[in-house]
Amino acid sequence: MSRRRVVIMGAAGRDFHDFNVVHRADPEIDVVAFTATQIPGIANRRYPPELAGPLYPDGIAIVAETELEALVREQHVDTVVFAYSDISHETVMHAASRALAAGADFELLGPRRTMIASRRPVVAIGAVRTGSGKSQTTRYLAAILAGRGVRPVVIRHPMPYGDLAAQAVQRYATYEDLDRYDTTIEEREEYEPHLDAGRIVYAGVDYEAILRAAETEADVIVWDGGNNDFPFYRPDLFVVVADPLRPGDELRYHPGETNVRMADVVIINKVDSAEQNAIDAVRTSVHALNPRAEVLTARSDLTLVGPAIEGRRVVVVEDGPTLTHGGMAYGAGIVAARRFGAARLVDPRPAAVGSIREILDRYPALEPLVPAMGYGGAQIRELEATLNAVDADLVLCATPIDLTRILTLNKPMTRVRYELAEAGGTPLAEILEPIARMARTPVPAGALA
Repeated sequence: MSRRRVVIMGAAGRDFHDFNVVHRADPEIDVVAFTATQIPGIANRRYPPELAGPLYPDGIAIVAETELEALVREQHVDTVVFAYSDISHETVMHAASRALAAGADFELLGPRRTMIASRRPVVAIGAVRTGSGKSQTTRYLAAILAGRGVRPVVIRHPMPYGDLAAQAVQRYATYEDLDRYDTTIEEREEYEPHLDAGRIVYAGVDYEAILRAAETEADVIVWDGGNNDFPFYRPDLFVVVADPLRPGDELRYHPGETNVRMADVVIINKVDSAEQNAIDAVRTSVHALNPRAEVLTARSDLTLVGPAIEGRRVVVVEDGPTLTHGGMAYGAGIVAARRFGAARLVDPRPAAVGSIREILDRYPALEPLVPAMGYGGAQIRELEATLNAVDADLVLCATPIDLTRILTLNKPMTRVRYELAEAGGTPLAEILEPIARMARTPVPAGALA
């Protein structure tokens, strides 16, 4: 019997997970290729045989998404599976139209087939869009759980941009682990704050193996979803963050709308920065999509660490994915510069070099800022060169990491810290109490073997 031939469209995250849990061991499926987009440098390599399994002794090709139609026609592909996130509904249907016009079926895999069950309670945090405040929400919930006397272990949505076989299961407990795994700036932004709080973080490629390793040292699994993807693990509590600075996106983005419809709790964040009519519009959308969800509000509280910025010329560094995937024109750094009295936002464009200049050219609507891009050594050096060439008094850094650990800067740096602060609704500690009680229930002997 001939195997059904499949191409998986992805961005080095959901695509690999869907393959691992649905296709890898299915003798009736032949995955002929992954396509890749969104992230620089992830195409033109292979998903390694060590991860692909015995049905794929040579691994699986990863090619640029621009080659989709040629792949479908030349490889006689039966089905194209769409497997990445933070995409408008319209863009998803454009992808579907490309697959259909080339002759293939088009498929989206849902939670029932792709979520893995855990032997520990799972709290999952997702979002409507990248940059909504999911990471600070994850930190906040993990701290509440730790304060209830249970040990949370964070598992982060994949960002495998290096050696995939070597990244199958990664455990981060110290800053030395960040160096050992040669982590990118995007990865450090997610991991460092947890390490600073004494929490263990797992990540990688094989999320069943990752889960089983994490369960041996966790009372609660905290799933920290990337982009606005839905969880890889079946949650006991699913918290979704919505952004009133982008009202209506909860109705227009995949799988953000799915997340809202599945959520147990929706947090409308940034209520201190958004207009009241935008907050009300998001609340109305959430109630229409998911009337059973509990809706809370929160602020994103800003503090500065470092030299005062009042009256000074600053070059702002913002979280990169918020601006690129998330479509925001600014982030917490621009807000902080204006709130705390910077004399001037220095435009970095004249000083930008290499890929940093390309990104700024690609997103002309950005406020005067530098996205903290660093997907490899070359891009990190370009970021450093750009910041050093800008004629400013200091760097105002709104990424969650200490950039001075990986960059040598010729001007002082002030960091912007932003943390979740509850603003209305049922206290999150109360919502988490049943999870803490579940976590304190002894696990039967041998259950985690």
